[in-house]
Amino acid sequence: MTTATDEQTLGFQTEVKQLLNLMIHSLYSNREIFLRELVSNAADACDKLRYKALNNDALYENDSELRIEIEHDSENNTVTLRDNGIGMNRDDVIENLGTIARSGTAEFLKQLSGEQQKDARLIGQFGVGFYSAFIVADEVVVRTRKAGDQQEAGVEWRSRGEGEFTISTIERPVHGTEIELHLKSDATEFADDYRLKSLIRKYSDHIDIPVRMPTTQESDEGEKTVTWETVNEAQALWVKPKSEVTDDEYKNFYKHVSHDYTDPLGWSHNKVEGKLEYTSLLYVPGRAPFDLYQRDGARGLKLYVQRVFIMDDAEQFLPLYLRFIKGVVDSNDLSLNVSREILQQDPKVESIKSALTKRSLDMLKKLSKDPEAYQTFWTQFGSVLKEGPGEDYANREKIAGLLRFASTHSDSAQQDQSLEDYIGRMKEGQQKIYYLVADGYNAASHSPHLEIFRKKGVEVLLLSDRVDEWLMSHLTEYDGRQFADIAKGDLDLGDVEDEEEKQAQEESAKAKEGLVGRLQGALEERVQSVRVTHRLTDSPACVVLPENEMGYQMRRMMEAAGQPLPDVKPILEINPDHVLVNRLDGQNDEHFNDMAVVLLDQAILAEGGQLDDPAAYVKRLNKLLAL
Repeated sequence: MTTATDEQTLGFQTEVKQLLNLMIHSLYSNREIFLRELVSNAADACDKLRYKALNNDALYENDSELRIEIEHDSENNTVTLRDNGIGMNRDDVIENLGTIARSGTAEFLKQLSGEQQKDARLIGQFGVGFYSAFIVADEVVVRTRKAGDQQEAGVEWRSRGEGEFTISTIERPVHGTEIELHLKSDATEFADDYRLKSLIRKYSDHIDIPVRMPTTQESDEGEKTVTWETVNEAQALWVKPKSEVTDDEYKNFYKHVSHDYTDPLGWSHNKVEGKLEYTSLLYVPGRAPFDLYQRDGARGLKLYVQRVFIMDDAEQFLPLYLRFIKGVVDSNDLSLNVSREILQQDPKVESIKSALTKRSLDMLKKLSKDPEAYQTFWTQFGSVLKEGPGEDYANREKIAGLLRFASTHSDSAQQDQSLEDYIGRMKEGQQKIYYLVADGYNAASHSPHLEIFRKKGVEVLLLSDRVDEWLMSHLTEYDGRQFADIAKGDLDLGDVEDEEEKQAQEESAKAKEGLVGRLQGALEERVQSVRVTHRLTDSPACVVLPENEMGYQMRRMMEAAGQPLPDVKPILEINPDHVLVNRLDGQNDEHFNDMAVVLLDQAILAEGGQLDDPAAYVKRLNKLLAL
């Protein structure tokens, strides 16, 4: 028995209350995951004690046999889970059980809607952890003491998963944590030996900490003895040969390391021997975590050294653009007393990082052979992978082969066209890969710059993600073919056009030299130059930026971030065959100037640009309409 003192009642963090309410209702059909989550937390606590005890063996307190124990009481309808891991002190309990100590929690909760199916998926991305206990329990009691704090009392935390929890000081002779679940009336199935053992084998067989349950035996004289049986295999899954690991075991281990209840899209299990010795098990998740785009958020692999847990989120082993990859790396070549600072200075880490990066990209290439699965991956993580060419020059070509784009070939906003697909459809005489960057798919697909390409049947990649212009500034060629932005510089269709067409274009430009001069004079304050173009078939004009100038999309992003940029004058290109352009020739100077400015403003708007003086544009347009 324990005597509680210094009892204190505290309120849950607002986000926790909301999450508990949604989780209890949304994850009802997945309620058995509570055991997986609590066992995973207990295993982590044991791993952390084993690591800290490397420098201080006294932390074991003469109990170095790490274990997790689970027992139930059918009469009182309780399930109790305990470990002899690192444990917690009072501050740890308040921090870990009263709040969700992760950045972006409020942003995550904005996504929750109260729709059961949708919220269940989102909560799965978040990782329910300890709070999953309230799916099956109407009251949870936690008793714990931190290893090494023998002079300190233990702590008891108690809550019904509603608005508040109580915390008090208790006598606790042993370190570690004990969680007592008072099961709900409709969750009595979990107070059963067979049910608990089947869930342990299903979800936690791979954990290298023994999970034990009591077995009661009665002698002929009626004496009862209790023995503890190890239920799980208690062997680290990644050290087993691949041939001995089933797909279900791989999937369950992914759920352990990621706290995601959905299956991964793929995995890669590899053991390296030779100059460096390490084992890696990498996963491609099926869903993006809510904090994926927080580049400074928690990420990375679980690091073990000779099967001893070192740290979560060891980000040194993969580049930032692969931050969605989950898994473990277990090395025989690193010091057991390794820290983040030592990792950053160790040349062996850089070698392992290079190898794991290539293995991750190979894993994605293999996944791309299944179009449906890869489209799922691309929808979730495509924008992050696009950061790769700018961050990883050595693997730029390999990353480019994994990219997917929308294009004029499919007339669909779905990004499902690879560069290999594009090259396979290139027109005879075409030497470049053409692309167009815009703020959205509709803006790109209706751009006047596409007119000549559609007429000639030349495919154009349509890029509309925020990262796309930055991507293309680093991705200059693929498979020996250069990329060309059709909204910048001179248009070059290569040998797609014959000599007769080129000669006709030169003659057309010569015939409009007078008009071009008048337009240049009327717009000299706003444009770099005016020229005749053959890229337009239906539109009267378009604006083009100089070859090496920053595009409109990137400029808007930089300006929104407070970065001042110098003004850039575009080039106005006119369609010599359009009726509006031909009508300009006969106008007097007053009407000509108004029509010239309206023509330029319309071209800027068609590109998704913004006008400095929209009211002046409307006034001029109304004046011309009234003629």
